[in-house]
Amino acid sequence: MHLSISPKKAIIYQVMSYFWMLLGAFLAAFALEVFFIPNKLFDGGVVGIAMIFGAAFGKSVIPYLNILFNIPFIILAYRSIGKFFVIHMLVATFVFSAFMILIPAFMPMEFHGDTLEVVVVGGAILGIGIGLIIREGGCLDGTEILGIILNRRLGFTVGQVVLACNIFVFGAAGFVFQDWHPPLLSLIAYMVVIKVMDSVIVGLDETKSVLIISAKSKAIADAIVYKLGLGLTIMYGRGGFSGDEREILYVIAERLQLAGLKELILSEDANAFIAIENLHEVANGNPTKQMKMTRMEKIFGTMFQKKIQEP
Repeated sequence: MHLSISPKKAIIYQVMSYFWMLLGAFLAAFALEVFFIPNKLFDGGVVGIAMIFGAAFGKSVIPYLNILFNIPFIILAYRSIGKFFVIHMLVATFVFSAFMILIPAFMPMEFHGDTLEVVVVGGAILGIGIGLIIREGGCLDGTEILGIILNRRLGFTVGQVVLACNIFVFGAAGFVFQDWHPPLLSLIAYMVVIKVMDSVIVGLDETKSVLIISAKSKAIADAIVYKLGLGLTIMYGRGGFSGDEREILYVIAERLQLAGLKELILSEDANAFIAIENLHEVANGNPTKQMKMTRMEKIFGTMFQKKIQEP
C-alpha cells in the first residue's frame, strides 16, 4: 500500500530529510576532527580503517580513503539492497568526507582535555551525527551493508558483524601502533556512540508492550481504561500446568507511563503477573503516529521501503 501526498509536501519532506543528513554528517566530521583525531582515538568500521591510514600517512588522506574504501560496499548495496538506499548513502558519505576537508580549513579546532571528557563528549556528538544520518535512511559505514548480506547468507545478525568488524579495526590499530591505550579508549567511545545513536533514532519516548495476567482482570482493565486513559486488548489463554482459563490483558504504553501503569495494576492485584517488552515499531494505519524503530530496525526499514507515490 502506497501513501499519497501532495507534491509540495513531498518536496518539503525530501528537503528536511537531506537537511538532517547534512547536519548529521557535519556533527560526525566535527567529532572526529576536534575530539577523536587530536587525541589519537579511532572510529569503527570503514571510517576507522581510513583513520588508521591517516594516523600513519597524515590525516588529510582520511576523507579520500573513506570514499575509496566505501566504494565496494556501495556497489554491494546497489546490487543487494536498492537504489534508494544507495543514493542516501552516497550523499552522506560524500558530504561527510567534504566536511572532513572543510572543518580543518575553516574551523581549526582541537579539544585536549580529560580522557573522560574526550570519550563522552566526542562519542556523544558522533552518536548524534550518525544517528541523524541513519534516521533519514543514510549510512556512513559499509560494514553495516556487509552485515546485512552476511545475515541473509550465513545467519549472523547485523549487530554481530558490525561489532566483529569494529573489534578487528581497534585491534589492528593496537598492533600497528604498538599502543593499546587509544584502541581501548576508542572501544569505550564506541559504546557511547551506540547508546546516543539509539537515543537519536528511537527517541526518548520508548514504547513498551505489557502483558498482564490476573484473577482480577476486569477491575484492572477498567482502571487502565478509565484512570490512565490507555487502550487495551483482552485475549483468552489457559495455564499450561493448571489448565485454568484466564483473561490476558495486552497494553501498549510509553516509557513515562510505565511506572504509573505498574502501580495501578499492583494496587488492584498484588499478585498480578506482569511481562514488559520493548517494541520496535507500532503502526495503526496512521503514518504520523508510527513509533520509531531501533537502530538496526531503522536501517532495514529504510533500505527496503518503497518510494512514496505522488497522486
